[in-house]
Amino acid sequence: MPNLGRQRPSPEQLLQQVEAEERFQHRGKLKVFLGYASGVGKSFRMLDEGRRRKARGGDVVVAAVQHEAGDEVEQLLAQLELIPLRTDLASPSVDVEAVKRRKPSLCLIDGLAYRNPEGSKNAERWQDVEELLTAGISVLTSINVQYIRELQPQVEAIRGKRVDDSVPESFLHGADEIELVDAPPEYCIDRAQRADSGSPGNDALQIEQRLSQLREIALVLTAEVVDRQLEDYLRRQGIDQTYGAQERVLVCVTPRSNASLMIRRGRRQADRFHGDLYVAYVERGELASEDRRTLENNLDAARNACAHVEILHGEDPVTAILRHATQHGITQLFVGHSLRDTWLDRIRPNPLERFILEADGIDVRIFPHGENAR
Repeated sequence: MPNLGRQRPSPEQLLQQVEAEERFQHRGKLKVFLGYASGVGKSFRMLDEGRRRKARGGDVVVAAVQHEAGDEVEQLLAQLELIPLRTDLASPSVDVEAVKRRKPSLCLIDGLAYRNPEGSKNAERWQDVEELLTAGISVLTSINVQYIRELQPQVEAIRGKRVDDSVPESFLHGADEIELVDAPPEYCIDRAQRADSGSPGNDALQIEQRLSQLREIALVLTAEVVDRQLEDYLRRQGIDQTYGAQERVLVCVTPRSNASLMIRRGRRQADRFHGDLYVAYVERGELASEDRRTLENNLDAARNACAHVEILHGEDPVTAILRHATQHGITQLFVGHSLRDTWLDRIRPNPLERFILEADGIDVRIFPHGENAR
């Protein structure tokens, strides 16, 4: 299990804990409804949650909603208090000062990525939201994955379209809650075909592939935000932790292991989930010159794959590796295994069996040694 043991905190750590808790108590809470395609229902989900909170006695207002609201959205809006947009500038924008004067417990702001007109206090809408949060007002808001600044090159390559407005990913990482708004693939495909009518690559299969890629990006981002929420919570509780929601793959190499395959698979798995790759070798004594060369080649391959490489020490390699895995929050462990066994292997647990039995909470993947391994 991850090591969450408490140690006596230093004065600096205590101060950081107190400051983090004070910020948490006085700052408004942010919930983001994240979509991976237009029309999945972000606005409806946001307004429906606002309606439910009002029904439970919350003081809820709406400060901005998308222009193309449908009938269902209009029905929800009719049940909520609306603070009109500012109309004294080149285009309508959130009236931040009016919201702050009204000081509700919760404010709903649709379209997080909008850019404010010239003359506004804040250049972009997400900065308006930040100002409200600092003022102690909680916010529900919505955004599509194509508007997240750091992800835009990747998303644009999939969609074949460019958008100008954006929100920094760091802002979403500060959210107290994030909800991925999903929808049936058939619904998304139908909307995409109607929106992109006449565009190349508009058949259902190609659209489904694009939507699948966008959904995966949104899922990874959601996991990253949840990871950060966990870190923030543990920090406020004064708990040091080394694990999170992201995948962390540890490849265990030896001179006999099929290291090149294991490292390639580990790198692919880590990249797929925006995780980290670790490679470790347990040193227990001198190696023959051929084995040493093989090991160095394996470790060079790991460095070329941008892995975190560690040389571990210990009489028991299984214990050393599992200790290292726990310290670094490893979620997947790649180990090599010889298909040959001896009579001794049949009467006591071998290293592979020990990994499976003792790697509590860690997935163990087994790779047979290469044919030419000694």
